[in-house]
Amino acid sequence: MQELGTSGAAARARAIYDYGQTAIFASSADPRLHLLLYVPPAAAEGRKVDLLVAVHGTGRTSAIDFRDGFSEFGLFHDCAVLCPIFPVNVLGDGARSGYKYMQEGDIRYDEVVLSMVAEMAAKYDQDWSKFAIFGFSGGGHFAHRFAILHPEKLWAASIGAPGSVTLLDPSRDWWVGIRDLEARFGKAFDAEALARVPVHMVVGDADLETWEISHKPGSAYYMDGANDAGATRPERLDALAASFRSSGVNVTVDKVAGVSHDRIKVLGHVKAFLAKVLSERRAA
Repeated sequence: MQELGTSGAAARARAIYDYGQTAIFASSADPRLHLLLYVPPAAAEGRKVDLLVAVHGTGRTSAIDFRDGFSEFGLFHDCAVLCPIFPVNVLGDGARSGYKYMQEGDIRYDEVVLSMVAEMAAKYDQDWSKFAIFGFSGGGHFAHRFAILHPEKLWAASIGAPGSVTLLDPSRDWWVGIRDLEARFGKAFDAEALARVPVHMVVGDADLETWEISHKPGSAYYMDGANDAGATRPERLDALAASFRSSGVNVTVDKVAGVSHDRIKVLGHVKAFLAKVLSERRAA
């Protein structure tokens, strides 16, 4: 049997590890943080594709669930899927939730995602200057805060069942509000840019557990107003939707009947929303 030559072996390795459901890669900008992708055949053929960034929850395993769960969507809609992985204990202190609030020690997670997108856009010769973002639970934390910080980077945002929400309240500091956004992150809130982003919010109507989302005095992210948006995830998502709408954002809300805190059971609603936005975007 004739062995593959060097170039043939390299091409086979790229096909296995860099396209379709890819290997896990370290970020070049910060190798403590990782990513995996679904890259559709259209990209392998040299065609331009869109991008969805899908952000995991606290358990992190949903990064693979989302990569695989959106693969068929990506295949039929010519859309790559990039799933960041932000490990627990990245600073050696056992912390699980730093990424949800955008900053942890020396890490700015929003900037890391932008660097991951730029790195992969160069790797696959794509224009991903705008992309969509989705996250569920802890990823829903990240997705809506990323949209507040970087609306100019997004063609859509889908926010799934965040445990806590940042309202567009100029009278309260981050993370409850946005009063000190520019001082903290170096960017002023751009309401006009956010209003141009189609936004989807989704939660199960039976997602009523509060043990993980009630902030207690003395806990890591407790601050005045931490629980004011409501007791449950549906209540907090309603408050977030009302806050976004008050700034002129077009928000689509799906409350999925009979569903608790189950990421897989909401993905159909996310895909329907993204397919509609992609169709309208490409037609325009």
